[in-house]
Amino acid sequence: MQPSGYTRTAQPGLDATFAALADPTRRAILARLSSGEASVKELVAPFAMTQAAISKHLKVLEHAGLISRNRDAQRRPSQLVAAPLKEASEWLEQYRRFWETSFHRLDGLLSELKAPVKKKKAHNKAR
Repeated sequence: MQPSGYTRTAQPGLDATFAALADPTRRAILARLSSGEASVKELVAPFAMTQAAISKHLKVLEHAGLISRNRDAQRRPSQLVAAPLKEASEWLEQYRRFWETSFHRLDGLLSELKAPVKKKKAHNKAR
């Protein structure tokens, strides 16, 4: 059931991106891949996990379109695909603008509330 007045646009790619980013291990893998491609063996090194566990994380990232995997002789390197991250960033941008506007209005309100206090202090010092 959908709340009244709420429209939901289907964005399966965005949903998959955020689901993949929800896990800190997958975020760490993406951070590593941002500096260049790496094999599963290279990606396992910094983690206290098995190669099979890292492979499962890679499958989630690949399904979300965040990485691509190639064959290079015996090696199967993974590389970052940044396009889904751009889509997520653009989606988040609307909320950043919302919060920026809200904080700007709050700053204005706080300035208004402080103004009478400054006038009173100035008036009391004149006495």
